[in-house]
Amino acid sequence: MDLRSIISEELLPFVRQPGQYIGGEINQLVAPGAWKQAEVRVAIAFPDTYTIGMSHLGCQILYWLTNHTPGCCAERVFCPWVDAEAVMRRKRIPLFTWDTRQPVASADILAVSLQYEMAFSSVLQLLDLAGIPLRSRERDDRHPLVLAGGPQADNPEPMADFLDLVVLGDGEASMAAILEAYRELKRGGMRRREMIPVLAQRFPWLYAPSLYEPSYHADGTIRSVKPTDPSLPPVIERCQTESLEDAPFPVRPLVPYVEVVHDRIAIEIMRGCPQRCRFCHAGYTKRPLRLRSVDRILEMAEEMYRATGIEELGLLSLSTADYPDLRELAERVNERFAARHVNISVPSLRVDKMLQNIPWLVRSVRKSGLTMAVEAANDDMRAAIRKLVTDGNLLDGVREAYRAGWKSIKLYFMCGFPGERPEDIDGIVHLARQVSEARRELGKGPAGVNASVGWLVPKPYTPFQWAAQPEAAYFHEARRRMLDLLRDSGGRRGGAVRIRTHNVERSILEAVFARGDRRLSDAIERAYRLGARFDGWDECFRPDLWRQAFEETGIDPAWYAHRERSADEVFPWSHLHGGPPDDYLRRQYDDVFVQVGRPKPEPGLKLPILARAS
Repeated sequence: MDLRSIISEELLPFVRQPGQYIGGEINQLVAPGAWKQAEVRVAIAFPDTYTIGMSHLGCQILYWLTNHTPGCCAERVFCPWVDAEAVMRRKRIPLFTWDTRQPVASADILAVSLQYEMAFSSVLQLLDLAGIPLRSRERDDRHPLVLAGGPQADNPEPMADFLDLVVLGDGEASMAAILEAYRELKRGGMRRREMIPVLAQRFPWLYAPSLYEPSYHADGTIRSVKPTDPSLPPVIERCQTESLEDAPFPVRPLVPYVEVVHDRIAIEIMRGCPQRCRFCHAGYTKRPLRLRSVDRILEMAEEMYRATGIEELGLLSLSTADYPDLRELAERVNERFAARHVNISVPSLRVDKMLQNIPWLVRSVRKSGLTMAVEAANDDMRAAIRKLVTDGNLLDGVREAYRAGWKSIKLYFMCGFPGERPEDIDGIVHLARQVSEARRELGKGPAGVNASVGWLVPKPYTPFQWAAQPEAAYFHEARRRMLDLLRDSGGRRGGAVRIRTHNVERSILEAVFARGDRRLSDAIERAYRLGARFDGWDECFRPDLWRQAFEETGIDPAWYAHRERSADEVFPWSHLHGGPPDDYLRRQYDDVFVQVGRPKPEPGLKLPILARAS
């Protein structure tokens, strides 16, 4: 039997939700036979399930771009869920592409999207199921080039030993250039191993980890990361898509057969963010600000609606409320689509006076719930992290939302900021209650408020890249403190306010990888061999496997997560210019402690345990 028949007869009848593996969706671009006829075959892989990956706009953009490039064919790849993986291993079914069920190993390029640190083990799952050696040094001409991009490619060092090439920056311009260059080199008969240095020399934003060698000080910190060949650039620059107005975009997006996380028409209206929140990786790496015009957005929305019939339009950006023509856009979208019952959805809104001044926006979006990213509960801590809003801004904004018909609010907070005080923890509960009670002022009952509290994960290219993440005991005590205060002030159950916190062990693992180096690769592979999969999923995350992997490979995760860096430390990503200069970021970091009136921690010291409430 051919692979298509094997999948239909030996896999699909034995898995839950087989619809996520069948491909052939509305607006699929790849016709039968296109893969074998193409000069350049690209497998675009999202290292998570179909239901997550199909909601990712970036992969749909690359799928659209590649399949509209002459001589190229792109098919999609996702991670099979645990039941499907078990069947595939038992029956020796190789990982396949979703569009026409081709072996992933038959691709010229396997392009992997690195969106999240917790997907690292799933990248190895993709390679392993495809029959591709995990380590780049073990691959030969039979194997595709493994190319990575996305936010976590800004510090790819923990995954360096598994990747052939890494794109630093935007995908549209870089993918188009790589496809053209690869086709040229393939036509010239160049072998795979020879292509890697040639491509790395040609493009200043393309990084070949195997061609760069780190050296270390006696204390384990990095001395330098230098190219092994003088013809390679000592520093990798960032690729930028200059304009969104004419950038490739999937105006006939794929329509999944099964329910996915975000079932909507998604349009990126702006790239970059004018805010400078000091914890935000994307805010520092997605510069400069680039906009799509209102006319172009409406043109795209109309074409996408006609191609899909989907009745939700997502206006996406890092800070949609900062789009300069948002009022005009919302009014014209409503004028065109209201009669067709198309709703507008927006990401979490910036909580400042802009919200109270644009009631037309909150009346336009669907009323299932409004999300606001507050981050910190007290005005001075918000000022310290450059979240330039006040309690007054927030309360004015939610009152306007309640007048417009909203009944529930979701608030995002973070805990563990440098200089954090007990009152910052308590303030989360107090502020959530204020937001809930503000609805009573309108003669109505309290609003339902869901406060989601995440634990700080210091990120590269931000002022917090030097900061120690607090230890687990700090976060556990913060959680206990918030829940006790919530119970004492009205009850955890049955009240209008709910508090949910992120998984502490997962957040610490994120911090290990976010600022990790390539010495972590052995631990990542060992954890995968032990069974680590889908670490972003609560039902699959096994911190015990990671603890075992770190112990067996001699890695101290606390050294990566909980250590304050010195001002002159060389980072694993110091040879990758993905953001602002370090001297600028360091001034921003120092200012945090001035704002909150707390001393800076000494390098190497860990943050203290949060004092228990009396």
